[in-house]
Amino acid sequence: LDAIEDSRDQKLDNIASWIDNNNADLDWLTKRIKELQEKKKFLTNQNHNLMTYLTDAIDDAGFKKMRTETHLLSVRNFKASTVIDDVKKLPEAFVETKTVSSPDKTAIYKAIKAGQEVPGAYLKNNRRTVIK
Repeated sequence: LDAIEDSRDQKLDNIASWIDNNNADLDWLTKRIKELQEKKKFLTNQNHNLMTYLTDAIDDAGFKKMRTETHLLSVRNFKASTVIDDVKKLPEAFVETKTVSSPDKTAIYKAIKAGQEVPGAYLKNNRRTVIK
């Protein structure tokens, strides 16, 4: 950027326009990512439902294996899934209690702003230019 031989005002204006364009691209990409995630979830759920239907159809026919023109279908038993209907009804022996600790950034910020030294933490300046 320093090598560009425009006036300072023109250079800064062009950079601001570049940032505007990037922000527009980011907005579009964010929307597109959300659409793709929704499509992925839809297809995953659809495949699950189709697989359940396929397995039920083979089971109802009384077969363990079926051959079609293009596929060999066989029903297998996999490891059973554990389903928890109501956590409150579980005996304590089957409930794991976890304690999660995390720093209180608000309290640390206030302490440092008040002049207190907090080992292991510091305030980092957050300077940006506002483009309107």
